[in-house]
Amino acid sequence: MKIQALHAEDKAVSAISMFKGTEGVVISLQILQDELLKEHSTKVPALLCCVIGEALFENEKGDSIHLKSGDYVLIEENVVHRVKGITKCNLLLMK
Repeated sequence: MKIQALHAEDKAVSAISMFKGTEGVVISLQILQDELLKEHSTKVPALLCCVIGEALFENEKGDSIHLKSGDYVLIEENVVHRVKGITKCNLLLMK
């Protein structure tokens, strides 16, 4: 199975629940080039891992992290953040 196959090719931002465990979830995200996953926050800590492509993670604390395939960032709870697709990218969000 391929992560890319979960998402529509033409949707700017797509989020699909991949796995629900007893204590957490894994969400597959796809963000097209120059598109934006708008500002939001999470109630629990999370891990965002870039699987394919490149993305820019930014938060209200002023952190700006360029993610490439294999890179990850820890997302703090209650901190507003956003993610921009530098190229078409696929990411996994675990929380």
